[in-house]
Amino acid sequence: MRAIISDIHANLEALEAVLADIKQQGITEIYCLGDIIGYGPNPNECIDRVTKCKLCLLGNHDQAALFDPEGFNASAERAVFWTRKQLETGGGASSDKRWEFLGELPRVHREPNFMFVHGSARNPLNEYVFPEDIYNQRKMERIFSLVEKYCFQGHTHIPGVFTEDLNFLAPEEIDFKYELGDKKVLVNVGSVGQPRNGDSRSSYVVLDGNTIHFKRVVYDFTKTAQKIYDIPDLDNFLGDRLKDGR
Repeated sequence: MRAIISDIHANLEALEAVLADIKQQGITEIYCLGDIIGYGPNPNECIDRVTKCKLCLLGNHDQAALFDPEGFNASAERAVFWTRKQLETGGGASSDKRWEFLGELPRVHREPNFMFVHGSARNPLNEYVFPEDIYNQRKMERIFSLVEKYCFQGHTHIPGVFTEDLNFLAPEEIDFKYELGDKKVLVNVGSVGQPRNGDSRSSYVVLDGNTIHFKRVVYDFTKTAQKIYDIPDLDNFLGDRLKDGR
């Protein structure tokens, strides 16, 4: 079994709750699909915990901290610059190791039948694949053409399964379980640190053989929100949205 997480966004309370849930199931193999940092109040601590994952990919917020934010709204951009400052002042050797870790993250990971990205198979870093994209046949056909069989991704913060015949299956519709078969699928694992499907609980998936289990984990979002409110460079909206899962 392996756990697949994504979009932690420097939310330490959410990450620790998810890691505890994973450990309770006896799972030791964890893949992270990127966006360890950005938006949230604990970038250094979240990077330190994610370094223990078997695999970690680069997310667009991770890249923005390394270089410059492109195409970010004002709130996200301010959060990137604040995050960069925390990484720069995080302390000596630890700070250097965090920068080195981020700088070496790959954009894509492939295994037989499996592909892992942050955004999409077509644009691993930046392309969003939203549930409503099932109505954009040209876009979806192009993305599926680049997938050998199964692609796991994050970025939108909305968990679910995209099928090659252009359906989107939300976890609630499939009893939080999906069996991988002969047909190609894209699987969005949702977000650990900033869920956006109307559920404040953290989201991730467990891959057990060919069975995908969508998991939700309760965490103390009020604590994370208060940390955000206490940091002038982070917009209060970034804390407000945690309780509503938006």
